[in-house]
Amino acid sequence: MAKNKELSKDTRNKIVDLHQAGKTESAIGKQLGLKKSTVGAIIRIWKTYKTTDNLPRSGAPRKISPRGVKMITRTVSKNPRTTRGDLVNDLQRAGTKVTKPTISNTLRRQGLKSCSARRVPLLKPVHVQARLKFAREHLDDPEQDWENVIWSDETKIELFGKNSTRRVWRTKNAELHPKNTIPTVKHGGGNIMLWGCLSAKGPGRLIRVKEIMNGAMYREILSENLLPSARALKMKHGWVFQHDNDPKHTARATKEWLREKHFKVLEWPSQSSDLNPIENIWRELKVCVAGVFQNNFRTLFFFFYNCFYFRVPPTLPFIILTQVMLKAQVYTTPSTGITLLLNAVLKQALDFYFGNEPEAAKQL
Repeated sequence: MAKNKELSKDTRNKIVDLHQAGKTESAIGKQLGLKKSTVGAIIRIWKTYKTTDNLPRSGAPRKISPRGVKMITRTVSKNPRTTRGDLVNDLQRAGTKVTKPTISNTLRRQGLKSCSARRVPLLKPVHVQARLKFAREHLDDPEQDWENVIWSDETKIELFGKNSTRRVWRTKNAELHPKNTIPTVKHGGGNIMLWGCLSAKGPGRLIRVKEIMNGAMYREILSENLLPSARALKMKHGWVFQHDNDPKHTARATKEWLREKHFKVLEWPSQSSDLNPIENIWRELKVCVAGVFQNNFRTLFFFFYNCFYFRVPPTLPFIILTQVMLKAQVYTTPSTGITLLLNAVLKQALDFYFGNEPEAAKQL
């Protein structure tokens, strides 16, 4: 049976005032739209306890004592991989018998929730030190410096990837209707490789890589697309190019080519956290593309291309970069914490902009 809604304190005070004014319980109930029994209960409580406040409620005491709560909280704080079964056994040895759901509820009240452990790169001490060195060197860089960076990256999109829409609204026995199914093929049905870049001023060029990506192919891509992107974005003199430590990017021939072209390259630590905002843009755009069924590479690239240019607000990368780089506390974490704020800021910004996008972009 559903629990009745509790009366507000103002309503209870009004009941008492009307009772003191000489009105009957029936009259009060009719005036306030309440049952006579409800009015009578409020009046009896007031006569007995001289208050209209909620009285202390009785109930079963907590299964786990405050000392037991501290014990299991301390245990999971020291070892987050402790199982509920282990905690049940620990409490049982201490004389308290509880179930696993009780353990979960108790820890949840302490602000602890069971979550899947995040997968992160295996970091050696040298990687940790390189991350901290990079963060400290750039912590106080002015916003204008980050506005003058072109960020680049490659990404792969599967034709029938894991991000494909999984949930549909359908009637009973309509699960095999074509519109309610997802066609599957072996190995994802193939994929396309893309190279793209962006800056604080907006997206640069996005191209499809149709051949195997090697050092020579990468240098050809940069030769044909990097400088035109910088010109289109109206980058200031002395702009900086960023790419990660992929072997094709760090090859001697690539470094020499960049040096010959007088391109400034942002030093990037090995096994770095994904501070490159284009990584997060890829993720959001892949989710966007996955929501619309594509059956060939041409339409897949066309849709992704349109999303890249119409769904990424020109000012979004700048918002991300300036907010992230100005948050000093982000860089005090020794390993994987550097990117957490970026992800949160980016998600918030994307939700804001995607929720206010122009009608033309919504129809892509």
